[in-house]
Amino acid sequence: MATLQLLLAFASYFFTSCAMVLVFLLIYTRITPHNEWRLIKANNLAATWGFIGALLGYIIPLASVAINSVNLLDYLLWGAVALVVQLLVFTAVRLFIRDISQRIEENQHAAGLFLGAVSLGVGILNAACMTY
Repeated sequence: MATLQLLLAFASYFFTSCAMVLVFLLIYTRITPHNEWRLIKANNLAATWGFIGALLGYIIPLASVAINSVNLLDYLLWGAVALVVQLLVFTAVRLFIRDISQRIEENQHAAGLFLGAVSLGVGILNAACMTY
């Protein structure tokens, strides 16, 4: 019986995580002026690096929260915090490099790599701060 309860807990967190990642991807791709999906399909490495960094910058805190949350509602709330943090990262990078989206569309690798690195770095810091 304990195994069934553990399996249900795993399934609830795992499928909730998948849904949260999909929501993140939907929101993130809506707030960025460039179209990540189109650019990635066109083999644009700058867009790919920026997007991977944002995705991992969200998933890493989400994993930390899954480990530390006390229940599913707690997990959802901290997952929302992680989402907001990643959206703020893009906004901050855009303030620093105003034409970041144009540079990514032009496949300027440094711009995409910088965005991805900042997103990933803040995500790691965010994950560390979400342990309690």
